[in-house]
Amino acid sequence: MKIVKVIHGYPMLYNAGSEVYSQTICHGLAQQGHEVHVFTREEDSFRPDGAVRQDTDADVPEITIHLVNNPRHKDRYRLNIIDIRFAELLDTVKPDIVHIGHLNHLSTSLVFEAKKRHIPVVYTLHDYWLMCPRGQFMQMHSDDLWAACDGQEDSKCATQCYARYFSGSDNERKEDLKYWTHWVTRRMAHIRTVVDQVDLFISPAKYLKTRYEQDFNLPKNKIIYLDYGFDRSRMTARKREGNEAFTFGYIGTHIPAKGIHQLIQAFGQLEGNAKLRIWGRDRGQDSSSLREIAKNLPKDKQESIEWMPEYKNQNIVTDVFNKTDVIVTPSVWVENSPLVIHEAQQVKVPVITADAGGMGEYVKHNVNGLLYEHRNINDLAKQMQALLDDLNLAERLGAKGYLYSDDGQIPDIESHIHDLEYHYKQLIS
Repeated sequence: MKIVKVIHGYPMLYNAGSEVYSQTICHGLAQQGHEVHVFTREEDSFRPDGAVRQDTDADVPEITIHLVNNPRHKDRYRLNIIDIRFAELLDTVKPDIVHIGHLNHLSTSLVFEAKKRHIPVVYTLHDYWLMCPRGQFMQMHSDDLWAACDGQEDSKCATQCYARYFSGSDNERKEDLKYWTHWVTRRMAHIRTVVDQVDLFISPAKYLKTRYEQDFNLPKNKIIYLDYGFDRSRMTARKREGNEAFTFGYIGTHIPAKGIHQLIQAFGQLEGNAKLRIWGRDRGQDSSSLREIAKNLPKDKQESIEWMPEYKNQNIVTDVFNKTDVIVTPSVWVENSPLVIHEAQQVKVPVITADAGGMGEYVKHNVNGLLYEHRNINDLAKQMQALLDDLNLAERLGAKGYLYSDDGQIPDIESHIHDLEYHYKQLIS
């Protein structure tokens, strides 16, 4: 088959979960002999919007990457110049199927370009972006910093998230509120037309599937549950390095939604000898602010935090798992199926995460990890302390691995690709 994979970023330019998963399935599809093209974005302020640059995957050069430049209009939900570039790609490649991972920072109308050409469209859901304009059901403007949102409503979106675009004048607030409420209304109505054109949605968590069905009225016959697939060859021969203090590890982006600030605060409450290693790409002010939060901890805990560089996913065992005893996923948004939880389970490293969403779906308390009350720093510290108080507990929890297989192994990429191929062929036929 000829397959076009659409994703809003591709490693190593962008290296978060949905991007890493997209690259993994592109590798798997290419290895099965399919012709794989990736349509993704970059942000080069010195080149025109819509300029396209071709590259190849650094590890699998048979994969062609088409990078469309979008440095100035990335906050729009649809953009004509990107639609045009996508249409040109479709007319050149003539793919059998389009598989979307995310349309944020690209254009929602890419779906229409595929359907004009009678190309089936598959859409993997990685967050709530279709039913929440910001994607995470977290409010930017509230008395409680980054408050959780209980559901999408147009005027609430305007006041709690899009107020950053208001003029700032009290005299104009009513006018600003009316405009941005209408903007959200139009966005959500447009998204409905996009959803109608998608042939199949894939959810990597049962929680997320249920949420889209119940809260967004996504038809049950258009969505399936299929957990992510992983290249398990990357996750072998894990061996804990060194004779050092018990080490908590964090993997991910340095943004508020990921809850690193709460992890740092919880670490500061611990009693006993411990380390905290935080992996991820430096994000300037955000990363600096996290370091400032760490400076408020007791002296011994300040000195026990190590800021680790970004790593390549293919090297996750040597660069990360060999250097930590437990992985903490402290997200303050309700994540659906974090890759890092699965990856840790494959190498028998236990996970501490919140009792919410897909995080709580893939970790069972005191079985293959520990759960804490979502957003509760004290409870997070309590669970971390439990591992410090019983150093054998981590090994026992880690031994269980993945909950939904007999041998504790996570889904392998080969089986996952087979499942994708099946659904692709069903839609094509």
